[in-house]
Amino acid sequence: MTTLTSSRVASLLDRLFAEADATDRDIQDQLAALAPAERTRLMGDYTALYARAKENYLAVSRATGSLLYILARSSQAKSIVEFGTSFGVSTLHLAAALADNGGGRLVGTELEPTKAARARANLVEAGLTDGVEIREGDALTSLSRDLPARIDLVLLDGAKSLYPRILALLEPHLGPGALVVADNADHSPELLARLRESGSYLSVPFAADVEVSVRL
Repeated sequence: MTTLTSSRVASLLDRLFAEADATDRDIQDQLAALAPAERTRLMGDYTALYARAKENYLAVSRATGSLLYILARSSQAKSIVEFGTSFGVSTLHLAAALADNGGGRLVGTELEPTKAARARANLVEAGLTDGVEIREGDALTSLSRDLPARIDLVLLDGAKSLYPRILALLEPHLGPGALVVADNADHSPELLARLRESGSYLSVPFAADVEVSVRL
């Protein structure tokens, strides 16, 4: 038995994934219905996009959640930064891994205050609040201060247009062996170029929509 597979955490995640499946169809349909130019504009305006999606989970998939747990456990991660907490589905997987690693620090970020409140409530329900901090507001500001000296794992799962800038903020804290997981990375060609072509990372795609990289 692990923290992730305990009945307390597993039953909560089952409920959250079901809610995510039900609520995220509408935002996907809305985006699909937009003209291409309008969709591109909205994807680039992250404040407008995430205000529009304040009721939507925009959560990682079950497979990606399991991958996050596996990577954090196998690397014995002690310090994690998450860009884009939403309602906390990915946060629960990462916090469970930290608990099973013997503890650590997880810094999450969420632009929308109501989502941050829901994420905190879900962490309380799961019993996974130790060492977990959810910072509200623009991550370009909230991640510019008070970070762990060494970050073992980064999850990029917020506004795709910000991925390169967020990684640049965190890179001084990424030593050799640090992991970077980017969800929907294909929406950030600049990030993919940095991860795949800079020589600073070894990077591979996982499934259809996740990039997994290790700092060299």
